[in-house]
Amino acid sequence: MRTVKKIHQAAYSPIADLVTYRAIPTASVQYVDPFLFLNHHGPQVYKPNNYGLPFGPHPHRGMETVTFILEGDIAHKDSSGHESVIQAGGVQWMRAGKGLIHAEVSSDEFKKQGGPLEILQLWVNLPARLKMSEPFYIGKQRDEIPTLELDNGHVEVSLVSGEWKDTKGAFESDGIFLSVIKFKAGAQLQLPIPQEHNVFFYVIIGELLVNDTKVKALQLAEFNHDGDELNINAQTDAVLLLGHAMPLNEPVVSQGPFVMNTQQEIAQAYQDYNEGKFGGWDE
Repeated sequence: MRTVKKIHQAAYSPIADLVTYRAIPTASVQYVDPFLFLNHHGPQVYKPNNYGLPFGPHPHRGMETVTFILEGDIAHKDSSGHESVIQAGGVQWMRAGKGLIHAEVSSDEFKKQGGPLEILQLWVNLPARLKMSEPFYIGKQRDEIPTLELDNGHVEVSLVSGEWKDTKGAFESDGIFLSVIKFKAGAQLQLPIPQEHNVFFYVIIGELLVNDTKVKALQLAEFNHDGDELNINAQTDAVLLLGHAMPLNEPVVSQGPFVMNTQQEIAQAYQDYNEGKFGGWDE
């Protein structure tokens, strides 16, 4: 079994009236290569006639965003012409690649009616060979994401990307495994993970015992590379964001919404954006 190297507490970092906890980066962990950034928005309840999410048009280059809508919804729009509204249980996967502008706001219906909201946004680094690739966006609703029931129905796995035995995830990825796993109290799960992979293990709700180490809600477990198995025991009802992938082992230079390999590439990204090379934006 892999041993836990360190437990990292997510930092409370509200954005206007949006409850937000930042799991990475924090004072204790910069990133878990290739997983760069995770904001946990909510849980909270919006009143009717609210302003919704505050993420208006902004650019990205050099990375991918994977957004998990646990409660509420997200209305997506980008400069490549994609628009969608993804409901609770759905996932959005956007490759920024060489650059685009996007907005992530609440739907008109949510702003009018209000309701519970909880959203995770994860940034996944792109290898240098793909940083200037063509952007794309795919949004999938809850019923488009394969779900596996394990441990006699006490464990439910939403398979976002990668493979679990003979089941393929909802999204194609460049070697990235991502899942949201729900546990009932007392549930158990054994999961093989290649020893050379980095593990992203963030507890959203509840309390889990992983390889004899307790990890609570709003905590990220960082693992050593000394084993190829995770043994998970649910101490309470719990929800886990679990990912793993080969580390890229490439330089990471990030500034604002751009993630590249050199400072010169960051400067070029700002120049290209200012020159309108990320596409136009029509309100």
